[in-house]
Amino acid sequence: MQLSELLGLNVHDATARHLGTVIDVRLSLGAHSIDERPAAPRLLGLLISPRTQSSYLGYERSDARRPLVLATLLRWRHRGTFLAAWDDIHTINSDLVQLRSEYTRYSPLLRNERSHHP
Repeated sequence: MQLSELLGLNVHDATARHLGTVIDVRLSLGAHSIDERPAAPRLLGLLISPRTQSSYLGYERSDARRPLVLATLLRWRHRGTFLAAWDDIHTINSDLVQLRSEYTRYSPLLRNERSHHP
């Protein structure tokens, strides 16, 4: 399965309650400086939205605030969106993602971690 095939899939909890739709995937690259060779990307989890099938358009970054009207609209539209960790995925098939019974809802926001060099 390709990651793009996950986009748009319905997501249910362990009791078959509909939670939303997969709107994006979250990856980790592993390298922390420009001198390091990045490792292969690792899938951290899936972004699940209860209200929309559209992406955040980059406004999931905590420091993305301009243009203000667009940032406000997208954050309102995506209220309730959460990140489900890859370890919380119980099953995936061609039309459904099911989370395990004790899954955790993580914040979908990406925080800007600036490295400080002397």
